[in-house]
Amino acid sequence: MLLSFALILLSGMLVSKFLSLIKLPRLIGMIGIGILIGPFCLNLIDTTVLDISSQLRQIALVIILLRAGLNLKIDDLKKVGRPAILMCFVPASLEIIGMILVAPLLFQLDIIDSLIMGTVIAAVSPAVIVPHMLKIMDKGFGVKKGVPQMILAGASADDVFVIVLFTSFTGMARTGSFEALDLLRIPTSILFGLIAGILIGFILHKLFEKANVDPTKIIIVFVCISFVLVTIENAAAGIIGFSGLIATMMLGITFASRSEKKAKSVSEGLFKIWIAAEIILFVLVGAAVDINYAFREGAKAILLIILVLVFRMSGVLLCMIGTRLNKKERLFSMLAYTPKATVQAAIGAIPLSMGLSSGNTILTVAVVAILLTAPLGSFLIDITYKKLLERS
Repeated sequence: MLLSFALILLSGMLVSKFLSLIKLPRLIGMIGIGILIGPFCLNLIDTTVLDISSQLRQIALVIILLRAGLNLKIDDLKKVGRPAILMCFVPASLEIIGMILVAPLLFQLDIIDSLIMGTVIAAVSPAVIVPHMLKIMDKGFGVKKGVPQMILAGASADDVFVIVLFTSFTGMARTGSFEALDLLRIPTSILFGLIAGILIGFILHKLFEKANVDPTKIIIVFVCISFVLVTIENAAAGIIGFSGLIATMMLGITFASRSEKKAKSVSEGLFKIWIAAEIILFVLVGAAVDINYAFREGAKAILLIILVLVFRMSGVLLCMIGTRLNKKERLFSMLAYTPKATVQAAIGAIPLSMGLSSGNTILTVAVVAILLTAPLGSFLIDITYKKLLERS
């Protein structure tokens, strides 16, 4: 087991460094090396590591959402206004609708499986989008009209919206039945998750407000509380839901709004943890891919992703209605809101680990989505922002 972790971390670091040198997204190399050393190729990873891969992915997801919460400023949403709020859920919702329409035709999935696949694919990747938007803001492009701020704020909240829906739909699939009352889990999950996150974030702010506590210890407290919240989410039953993931992100937002300096230190510490967590996450996702199935179904997966991206981009365009943005700025927003990576890696293999018949298909489409949209989206952002955005 220890040898497997050493192999995962070292090989992931080496291949990601190589791809960085040739200006390609590192995560492609991590997934690729995972496929290579995984059970469907060289079979070099210990089965005990593969058995706990779902728990490791959940740990990575908690770290992602904590970082997103600590870095997402409510003021940014307020400054940009209505379009930023709409970007949190409209493009993802339309992409899920597109999946419901297209996936049954290409992969013969039922409605619940199509909904699950839609929620897996619909999230954009802060890991790809955030660094690009920060760079664009530093250079002054689009800042006057708030284009990068809008994309930055929407990308983080978009992930939480999709993950809550994913949790609800996989819960329906686990019970094997669909009841209209089950849909009540979605608003109640969001509501109670928000309330719990705000309360805990405020309590943690008061607890650490005047105490000179090392940021490492604060990180430990944050992570442990997040694990408890996610455990409560998994234990919640009936029509009253609870989203530990929303609570996790909301406690980060609440804490950061009141303790900005401490939140920055905690975020920097979580970033260091994320360096290792990211490698483990993407390598293990690659290891779960059945390469023969991926080759057989890859063409249909690519077609599916292209078609649902049309729905997503239409959703972005809807969010721009009534704004001061010109055609070029709207086009940039549509292109910049397409990269996928982190959430797909974190939840893409969960349906397979649950034993769903569609699990292999969902994982394959998730991996193809990462490999297709992360480098392409990154490339399109880099070559278009100077041409499509105005410089302040």
